[in-house]
Amino acid sequence: MFVTPAYAQAAGGAPSGGNIAVLIGQFVLLAAIFWFLIIRPQQKRMKEHREKIGAVKKGDTVVTGGGVIGKVTKVDENEVEVEIAASVRIRVVKSTLTDVQPLGGAKPAND
Repeated sequence: MFVTPAYAQAAGGAPSGGNIAVLIGQFVLLAAIFWFLIIRPQQKRMKEHREKIGAVKKGDTVVTGGGVIGKVTKVDENEVEVEIAASVRIRVVKSTLTDVQPLGGAKPAND
């Protein structure tokens, strides 16, 4: 007629126990790769950034999230006062700081 008979094959059933173990092993391996290549380095960078922001002190040069660069003149618990030009000071929330350069800056080149 219009419908042809379909025949089931023996190999097409539910996966056997060995196949499930391989599948679980692949998921564990994939999770380990993600952990060591993506998650762990990101957590390390976040921890270093938090420590750097927490250690900001008067005289440090900072960069805000908006790209404003200035020198810290006052530090509170959650805010810092940043001098962005002569006698121009703004208050900035610490969590919006993206970079902190300690007083004295980087090491000079050996010339």
